[in-house]
Amino acid sequence: MKAGRLAAISFVLSMVASLALVAVYFVGESTPLEGTLLALALGGLGLGIVVWAKSLMSAPEVTEEHEALSSGPEARDRTKAMVQDDEVTRRTLLVRLVAGAGTTLAAALAIPALSLGPRPGQTLFGTKWTSGARLVDRNNDPIRPEDLPIEGVVTVFPEGFVGSSDSQTVLVRVAPDLLEPVEGRQDWSPQGCIGYSKICTHAGCPIGLYRAEAHQLLCPCHQSTFDVLQGAEPVFGPAARPLPQLPLDLDDDGYLVARSDYLEPVGPSFWNMTGGE
Repeated sequence: MKAGRLAAISFVLSMVASLALVAVYFVGESTPLEGTLLALALGGLGLGIVVWAKSLMSAPEVTEEHEALSSGPEARDRTKAMVQDDEVTRRTLLVRLVAGAGTTLAAALAIPALSLGPRPGQTLFGTKWTSGARLVDRNNDPIRPEDLPIEGVVTVFPEGFVGSSDSQTVLVRVAPDLLEPVEGRQDWSPQGCIGYSKICTHAGCPIGLYRAEAHQLLCPCHQSTFDVLQGAEPVFGPAARPLPQLPLDLDDDGYLVARSDYLEPVGPSFWNMTGGE
């Protein structure tokens, strides 16, 4: 087999294997098959380049002394044209094939990046809470203030999003006259029901304990403690930022609803850091 044909076949094989690898990934992942196709794509490209480099690229000219051979100008011109046309055609074809093989291989190698999942974008800066979203428990039951006793506590979610990790909220009911709300939040706690993000602002652990006598929420991971009556300000432990408070209201049927999403990002402070800040 001529070197040019072997190189061309190798590049075509590499392209076919790369395209098949992309197809296998989207149709249904098969690790052994993907590994085989990747080996063929890399091997075909490598073999084609080696054959091209060793057999087809220009080599140093070596002159051998011999007697002068004569031929007519017309014959020389015709032979020269034939050689040049063949060289241009072969080189152009191989250049296109190696470019195609390289492009398809690059697309196939980009596949692992797709497995990393979507870019977070602004997802760390917002949750599923929206204006008018009812507070529901883990059974998707809506909650009225009277459903929760004084010093009672329950984990709630936006209706339709039970289990949403970034939206989970600790709902506590305290005697309204005990609250010392942050300025501008005086009407965020109807009938003493107050909601805070359940995600600790230190390392993202779930707030799991409520000390009713002290009106404190406690993170069991590193003992960060937050004052429920004073805007969930941290009073102990490594957390440096209060738990975000969810603005609450009552709908026409007396159920607790959110006025909006949290007005600040939930979770650890490092979640909120962006490049250059």
